[in-house]
Amino acid sequence: MTVNGTAPATTPAGRPASRAGSPIRISDVDIRFGEFVAVRGASLDIAAGELVCLLGPSGCGKSTLLNAVAGFVRPAAGEVTCGGEPVTGPDVSRGVVFQSAEALFPWLTVRQNVAFGPQMRGVPKAQRDAVVERYLAMVGLAHSAERFPEQLSGGMRQRAQLARVLANDPSVVLMDEPFGALDAQTRLVMQVELDRIWRETGATIVFVTHDIGEAILLGDRIVTMTAGPSAAIKKDYRCDLPRPRDLTDPACAALFRELREDIGAEVARTLRAQGLDDGHDGRPGADHTNDDRTEGR
Repeated sequence: MTVNGTAPATTPAGRPASRAGSPIRISDVDIRFGEFVAVRGASLDIAAGELVCLLGPSGCGKSTLLNAVAGFVRPAAGEVTCGGEPVTGPDVSRGVVFQSAEALFPWLTVRQNVAFGPQMRGVPKAQRDAVVERYLAMVGLAHSAERFPEQLSGGMRQRAQLARVLANDPSVVLMDEPFGALDAQTRLVMQVELDRIWRETGATIVFVTHDIGEAILLGDRIVTMTAGPSAAIKKDYRCDLPRPRDLTDPACAALFRELREDIGAEVARTLRAQGLDDGHDGRPGADHTNDDRTEGR
């Protein structure tokens, strides 16, 4: 594992050099909402086929920066490119998986949800059916294809949402805390499944999370952000640990501690700015007072 302020994007070790994914470049990007500066001076290069996790405390601009890559928001300054082309708006080549499974159409079956994008793009039925079957099988929903979203568990709905995105054959998949609402066991299963699907598709994935362990389990790189407003890229950790990863492994545990200190410093800065600082450094379960109170419980 190496750490750099601006680590160059490279093809992941042990991965094929020829990838289906597209490179992403974020160049000195500012994002404003009126007078409010959400992100300032963000620069980041992501190689084709990388899985990069954006990690930071709540409200630090992770999702906002992801939305700029998706084309949902326009930077006030700087530029975002994907595959060398400027991002000027949403595009089918950049699929988005949201945290809420409400993004699925509740009146359509799983099969119909997955087929929706190819159908709107005019893909012939025989080809469309083959695409749908492929991705239903890939996410493990082939036997639930005729169910409606309300008949699925949370994890199954997220699988369906991922299949719907993949059916459009995107070169980039953007994931905004997609497993955040799931129970711990289902979340772990989905993390393992995402790692497998990423390897099968070769897409470039940008994954937003505030969960340090999740970032370590998934990321080729883990990019931390400072607390907002005017959030910026803080550090770029190249996570070259072998897969599959185990958080109890000494190398993973050491990286966890380093990231906890990194993010904890931003949490503490936010608390101080709000006048709520009580010696808290962002590390859950640590005692930082003289009266035996434990912070972060």
